[in-house]
This record gives sequence, C-alpha cells and structure tokens, in this order.
Amino acid sequence: MKKNYVSNSEDSIKLFKNNIFDSLSKVHYTVPLYLFIPAILIFSYQAFDNNLNLLTFFGFFGAGLLVWTATEYFLHRFVFHYHPSSDFGKQIHFIFHGVHHDYPRDKKRLVMPPSASIPLATLFYFLFSLFLAKTLLFAFFPGFLLGYLIYDMMHYAMHHHNFKNPILKKIKQHHMLHHYQDSSKGYGVSSSLWDIVLQSDFPEESNKN
Repeated sequence: MKKNYVSNSEDSIKLFKNNIFDSLSKVHYTVPLYLFIPAILIFSYQAFDNNLNLLTFFGFFGAGLLVWTATEYFLHRFVFHYHPSSDFGKQIHFIFHGVHHDYPRDKKRLVMPPSASIPLATLFYFLFSLFLAKTLLFAFFPGFLLGYLIYDMMHYAMHHHNFKNPILKKIKQHHMLHHYQDSSKGYGVSSSLWDIVLQSDFPEESNKN
C-alpha cells in the first residue's frame, strides 16, 4: 500500500492565500467547548421547561449520543474519505480532511472550526426536527452535541496525549492504526462500535502491535 506524506510538525500550514479564509480553517481545541456546552445546557433546560420527565429525557439524550457515533462514522468514511477524481475535488478533499492525514499533529486543525461545526449542527438540528417533536428534540439534540464534543476532545487528546487508562489506550491505538497503518479501516474515532458492526475494523493481530 502506498505510504502518504506524514509530518510530525505541530504547526499549521497555510491552506488559503486569503488570511481571513485561512484563519477560519484553524481553531484552538477549547473553542467547541465554549460554543456547545451552553447549547447543550439550553436545549436540556428547554426539555424540562416543556415538562419532559427525567426517564424520557435520558432515553432520548442517550439516543442522541448513539446517533452521533453513527454520524461520526459515516461522515468520516463516506464524506471525509471520499476521493474525487477531479483536481478541484482533490483540493476540496485536502482542505476538509487530507491535510489532517498529512499533518496529524497540527494543533489547530484537530477539532472542527466553528465555520464548519455551526452550519453542520444547524443542518442536523433541522434534519432531526423533521422526525422528532420539539420537546423530544430538546432532549435528543443535546445528547448528539455531547457526542460531538466527546469526539472533538478525544480526537485532540489522541494526537497529543498518552493515555494510562486501558480503554482510552485501546481507542487511541485504533485511531493511530487508521493514520499510520491503513486509512481504509478504523473510521470510528471516539468509538470502534460501527467499525465492528460494519466490518471495517483492523485485524486482531494489528490491535496487538
């Protein structure tokens, strides 16, 4: 299998000639916390303000978390790892995900910038609103957002921290195999659940290395 260029630099390369566009492609890893923790709290408050009982709230909150894990997997596998044939398409792919594989330790391109995360969150909110009553959506959507935050924070930590917890170590190993062994497997980042279900996990021998 062809080995791609991989840099160990923590610095950010310039993606756009325009400085404003380039700045919108980078973000400090804590920014999603400032944006989405208040949103999670507000939506959760709205759920209880609409008299949703605790059991129903946590049921739909947990469903939101689970749906995020599937969303993370399918976005990573079928959107971020879609390889277009046109030169323009290849440039777009590099901007969205190729740069991360070439510069996996770039500190400012390990979590999704607000220029992408806010429009995507808005899109998903309106998508889910087509299937859920508003009161239930107020419980489901904060679970979905929490799943996204866990993904973002874990993704940053995987590239910059060494875990001592055996479960976190195994999750990190799964993602590192995706980067450094075979990028056509291991699309789950915060969980390997859907890789196991959809048979895109690494062979058992790889996980022992």
